Amino acid sequence: MKNQSKKVKNRLASSLTAENSEILPFLPFLLQDFWELGSEPHIIIDLIKKHTNLNENARILDLGCGKGAVSIQIAEKLQITVRGIDLMPSFIAFAQEKAKQLNVSNLCNFSISDINNFGNKQHDCVILGAVGAICGTYPKTFRKLTTLTKKGGYIIIDDAYIETESTKTAYNSYVPYLTQQQWNNLLQKFNLKIIAIDYNENPQNNKNLDSTAGIAALSKRANQLSKAYPDKSELFENYLISQKNEYDDIDNNIICATWLLQKQ
Repeated sequence: MKNQSKKVKNRLASSLTAENSEILPFLPFLLQDFWELGSEPHIIIDLIKKHTNLNENARILDLGCGKGAVSIQIAEKLQITVRGIDLMPSFIAFAQEKAKQLNVSNLCNFSISDINNFGNKQHDCVILGAVGAICGTYPKTFRKLTTLTKKGGYIIIDDAYIETESTKTAYNSYVPYLTQQQWNNLLQKFNLKIIAIDYNENPQNNKNLDSTAGIAALSKRANQLSKAYPDKSELFENYLISQKNEYDDIDNNIICATWLLQKQ
């Protein structure tokens, strides 16, 4: 973490719904009660099963894999090899141990890596699950995604959009939400065909950080940190506010979606 640039730290903080990169060393503690950190693996697995020709010989790359929930469940349920990368060492360590517990270590390869320094080896499928514009802007992110994907291969993106540019959101993210038209323009620019979209309607999974149970768990951990580090209590409170604002946006201001795209 010490050697990461300020820009990288800001991107990492934003991907985890944090306004301040100072929170990064405390995220493993704050998020210890959760395995799934945004994306719902069953949605991604359903899209792969129903709309792609991926099989046990395919190679999947999971960018910003967090604790490996998506990668591991793809490996477990579809018997497909998945490589997951993330900048948080503790998340990667958790994912490696979880893969062992579920007997899919042979199908999962987790490593600490920054997508911006990651090679351009092409994959059958690249997943960007609920981490936003991981390269700093959406055009830069799409450019990187396409370089990592084979022609005819698939890209799965879990993100959200707003109805119009004037739509107000509660969470002031590092990179603002795009409109649906802006998403369509990007897909056209990078020659990506929409195969299917899941709009993630009425999510009821209490493991998710945008659930009431999730906020309660985060509040508990934030309070523990405030007692241990009283001089940083404002930092933890602001993180909770950002989480609650994202919850409000999901309920009222943004349209969540998981896109299955194919590189033409």
